[in-house]
Amino acid sequence: MISELSLHGSEQTLVNTTANWYAVQTRSRHEKVVAHRLEEQGISTFLPTFREERRWSDRRKIVEFPLFSCYVFVNFIPNAQQRLRICQTDGVFQIVGIRGEGTPIPETQIEAVRTLLAQDLPCRVYPFLKIGQRVRIKSGALAGIEGVLTGRSGERMLVISLDVIQRSMAVRIEGYDVEAI
Repeated sequence: MISELSLHGSEQTLVNTTANWYAVQTRSRHEKVVAHRLEEQGISTFLPTFREERRWSDRRKIVEFPLFSCYVFVNFIPNAQQRLRICQTDGVFQIVGIRGEGTPIPETQIEAVRTLLAQDLPCRVYPFLKIGQRVRIKSGALAGIEGVLTGRSGERMLVISLDVIQRSMAVRIEGYDVEAI
């Protein structure tokens, strides 16, 4: 992370000049629209989604849903101008964090979600966990991914949590070799 020291009168402040990931809370069912509007403004976004089959009386259809309802992840340099642009986007409630300034999300958490979704493994939203054994997958397509190991009804699951929004996702890791962290 690169930072600059900025002088304002006799006061010194540390100015962050590196882009970080932040969670943006959106109106219900406006995640895709908000992501599109932010991208139109040149702001990098990440909206993790999953597909699910829905049945109606006359048909079945595969529908795409946001993995974390009411949240879009945004990568930007945290300054007043950028925050204002994001918060003024229609459908955005706030940047998640203290006083609307936003709390950065570690790059490793975003990359873990991206990697799991890229593998096209069946995953689902999972209750947020803070306790449990932290593990790292040692080999295979998910090598290096860290999360919390759980065992429910005989299956081993890896739960990846995004602390800032207190949301988690789980994926089955049967057959993967894991190590304790």
